[in-house]
Amino acid sequence: MRTSIFTTAAFTVALIAAIALAMPTEPRHKKQQRTGPISLPIRRDKSLAEAMRSRKTVPIVKNFGADPVIVHDFMGVQFYGPISIGTPAQNFEVVYDTGSSNLWVPSIECPIDSCFLHTRYDSSFSWTYQANGTNFSILYGSGPCTGFFSGDTVTLGDLSIPLQSFAQVTNASGLGAAFLIGKWDGIMGLGWPRISVEGQVPVFQNLIASNPGLKPEFAFYLPDNAAKNGQLDLGGSNPDHYTGELVDIPLTNETYWEGKLDGMFLGSTRLTGPARFVADSGTSTLTAPTKIVQHIAQIIGASQLLPGRYIVDCATVSTLPDLHIAIGGNKRFILKGADYIINDENVECILGIMGLDLPKQLGDIFILGDVFMRKVYTVFDVANKRVRMAYSK
Repeated sequence: MRTSIFTTAAFTVALIAAIALAMPTEPRHKKQQRTGPISLPIRRDKSLAEAMRSRKTVPIVKNFGADPVIVHDFMGVQFYGPISIGTPAQNFEVVYDTGSSNLWVPSIECPIDSCFLHTRYDSSFSWTYQANGTNFSILYGSGPCTGFFSGDTVTLGDLSIPLQSFAQVTNASGLGAAFLIGKWDGIMGLGWPRISVEGQVPVFQNLIASNPGLKPEFAFYLPDNAAKNGQLDLGGSNPDHYTGELVDIPLTNETYWEGKLDGMFLGSTRLTGPARFVADSGTSTLTAPTKIVQHIAQIIGASQLLPGRYIVDCATVSTLPDLHIAIGGNKRFILKGADYIINDENVECILGIMGLDLPKQLGDIFILGDVFMRKVYTVFDVANKRVRMAYSK
């Protein structure tokens, strides 16, 4: 029996179509609609008390304008959480850092003596990968971290971003011991595009562009200790995480999340008048100019343990004066002694405010890090260029 050429052709077309359907193809990304925020779990390896007990700090470079400034942070207290890159997903733990603007993770090309046992991204496993090749280099206090830019689908919770620019790090030696002992694999910057290396669009800006129903703001709800998880709220604030009304503070600069500080008081003593503050999820303590930290130490009867590090008698913590931080039109957020003193099981009680002196032309800048953000729920509003604050529940 002779088979019709048309029948054979139809079978061949059907077979090709079936094979094509079975093969992975890059999806047409549909912009997603969402009516409320998503929350990602965030955690850290140890408490501030445990980190301070080790006496080890990590030098981090912050670029205020054209001026690089080293901030000494404590090892092992960075907040981190999940992210995935590629299709199928490759999962990573990244530090959510409002003090930088790029996303980077280790590359499969990073040797073990530089990236240690951290999870590495392998582009050969992802069929949504897009090569870029532009060099990436970012400076940390102990040296540079280098690699190259790539593009791929990035997913946070159930929300994805097609072809998000990120860096594959091939040399992480500049991170030193902080990376060796850290349980995080990379960093996701949540700062503004102006401080992004090579002007790459940050993850959050692309997330809201790809998900038009998502409110263009994110917020941190930080736990009191390492035994509890916190949350990063993406796409709006979560009323379950704060009490009272949110106070609006306009930004004074679109680099870091910087606003006006109206004043700072310790009890009835005025420590400073108008200055500037930076809300930074990547810094563990409060920072203030050295002369102000010395004044605080004098008032509370603290003695110097190490340069810039002060301790108090643990028996006096409950009697210490309140620290008032005035922002948002003289709204005062109040930290009690137990909030700004880091108590290591009543053995050692360390002042959670470190000295930081910037170049004179920049004036006084105060960093509101973990010590502040544990007490105050902080919302980062991209659309309205402001931060919003209320006491955490």
